Amino acid sequence: MSAGISAKIIDVHTHLSEHAQDLLIRFAHMNGLRYNLEELTENMRQLGIHQGLLMSPPLSDGSPLPNSDVIKLCERSRGLLKPVVTVEPTTKHVNAAIKTAEENVGQVKAFKIRLGYIEASADDPVFNRLYDFAESHKIPILFHTGDTATRAGDLSRAHPLTLDKVANKRDDLLIVLCHFGNPWFEDAAELIYKHPTVYADMSGLTTGGEYAKQYENWVAKRISEAIYYAGGANKILFGSDYPVTKPSDALSVVKKLQVEEHDKEKILWGNAEKLFGL
Repeated sequence: MSAGISAKIIDVHTHLSEHAQDLLIRFAHMNGLRYNLEELTENMRQLGIHQGLLMSPPLSDGSPLPNSDVIKLCERSRGLLKPVVTVEPTTKHVNAAIKTAEENVGQVKAFKIRLGYIEASADDPVFNRLYDFAESHKIPILFHTGDTATRAGDLSRAHPLTLDKVANKRDDLLIVLCHFGNPWFEDAAELIYKHPTVYADMSGLTTGGEYAKQYENWVAKRISEAIYYAGGANKILFGSDYPVTKPSDALSVVKKLQVEEHDKEKILWGNAEKLFGL
């Protein structure tokens, strides 16, 4: 395994589409990626990533890629990818997401709510039926938190602390803070520390740029400090956010974490295996 830190890796946060209006295409170009299923699965094999969770990228009209497209891509991956169902803030979309999960039992591993991209907060009543279903079936919900990929994003709704109200009311809801709340790492760590069912993934933390290596070192230091604050690495998950971040670059951040090797193993696969039943 090229990263030199684990023979088994689970990537809990990847995107992909074959849609011309996919807003993540520009990130793929920035990273020199072809951004297709063949490239993603080959990268996974080369890096020792034995399982990945695939979710909808945003399209130019503001909507996510249809969940049916995500499921078809996962089917073509021959078991390497498992679908995450994206849920928009309408009763129609909530009901459709639940139906999709019911029709794909054992395959759908999580739901995703795009905080910051939608005109709703995590505690909006429209999501109550989804939360009830997720709790009863022990299906985690991934929430976008932190910086958004577009200038139109609403950071006030994407701040990780907005999840505190939901976690206070729902002791059994499995919550994953995508992107570790970047740049609010310490706030995300407080939620992880406070709530037994709150996790965070490390996806999309680096995107290249003039100070790419310096920034990578800084991010690794900040995440290490957040892990100390959270009281350990038992609820930290590896994710790449392909194509926003190259999987190899995301693994480089894990390698630089100032934590014990057994904690890196938890981050790279152990925690995800338990949480998502992989």
